[in-house]
Amino acid sequence: MATYRSPFTTAALALGTTVLTLLSPTHAGALDQGLPTVTPVSETPALHDDAAGGNSDADDPAIWRDAAHPGRSLVIATAKEGGLRVYDLAARPVQSLPAPRPPAADDAPGRYNNVDLVTGLRLPGGPVDVAVVSDRGTDRLRVYRIDPAAPGGPLTDVTDPAAAPVFSADQAEINEQRTAYGLATWRDRSTGRSYAVVSQRERTRLALVELQPTARGTVTYRKVRAFDLPASFRLPNGTTWSPCAEPGELPQVEGMAVDPATGTLYAGQEDVGIWRLRADLTGRPSLVDKVREFGVPGVYDEETEECTAGTDPGYGGERLSADVEGLTLLQESGGDGYLLASSQGDDTFALYDREVGEDNEYEGGFRVGAASATLDGAEECDGAAVLDAPLGSRYPNGLLVVQDGRETPGTADGEGGTRTATGFKFVDLGEVKEAADL
Repeated sequence: MATYRSPFTTAALALGTTVLTLLSPTHAGALDQGLPTVTPVSETPALHDDAAGGNSDADDPAIWRDAAHPGRSLVIATAKEGGLRVYDLAARPVQSLPAPRPPAADDAPGRYNNVDLVTGLRLPGGPVDVAVVSDRGTDRLRVYRIDPAAPGGPLTDVTDPAAAPVFSADQAEINEQRTAYGLATWRDRSTGRSYAVVSQRERTRLALVELQPTARGTVTYRKVRAFDLPASFRLPNGTTWSPCAEPGELPQVEGMAVDPATGTLYAGQEDVGIWRLRADLTGRPSLVDKVREFGVPGVYDEETEECTAGTDPGYGGERLSADVEGLTLLQESGGDGYLLASSQGDDTFALYDREVGEDNEYEGGFRVGAASATLDGAEECDGAAVLDAPLGSRYPNGLLVVQDGRETPGTADGEGGTRTATGFKFVDLGEVKEAADL
């Protein structure tokens, strides 16, 4: 969908319904076109979404800090059908783990979408750190123990073989691919239990699942509850609006993050905006910010597989262009910090205050631009991860990792074209803080 610019408006949830009623719009001034630019320090080798590249497509990263040796910390990232990739702080590949093969020839293969971390999960052998991955292809979560001293590589699959699909009743439903999509992990401080919030592809549903270690040393999970975000919205002019999409599709959520200090979940509904709600999926959600395209009518054209947009009524936000993608929390040592969101439609990143009582006020933004002719910036960014902690001499001020959805310079495909390429950019967090005046 094209990018539209319109004024910011506040919102309130209509009780007892899945329709959001918006208050009258107010103009908050012209859009800021002067965002600062930061440049990456390094990038991972390009992944190629073709047969020769193993159908690998970079999506979402997570940063694991080695407390004993911070300079040996790792970046764990999803590559969809290409499985899982592990990189060192120089962006060099350390390990590659395949996604599961399809159970039968006509079934969907494994497809790793999002990844998040749990520290100190209690297994029979003692507490361990794990990476949790949403496998969109099989509608399951997969869990990997992190141990940099392990002989086969730092990640070992400890998923219990009996782990059930998150949303699907059987393989036929799994093959329809309305499956586990976005993912965020969190720990309940009052009970010590660890959870994941999982979103459903092409639906507005979120599921809360509890991670459960078994006596065999594996990890399974159980679904606790589900929650549906709105799919349609009441506009100030009295009309009802839903984002334009293919027939049968609802506005899905992918990027999510949980603030561990407050148990607050931030969920990016791609064509709508950023929601704030309790991570246990109880209570009422509220919109932190909306995409610029919010409220713009559209008609889906089956021939072009695109939406033809109508007139913008002016009910959208000012900071985000659809899709809202990677959400991550910049947690500062003093307890303050920011929510960082990828505004995929205009290749920018937005920062919001972490304090819920401050209504997550917008604090600025930035772009990730090219450092040189061979080290490009981040475009069409899907996932992002940030860690505000020293990571050895390479990143003493912390690290930001962002997905690059259009890796350049391109590689010839041998047929006169260019291979589709993606990757991850590593950015000095100190540069981001200075540029965005945090």
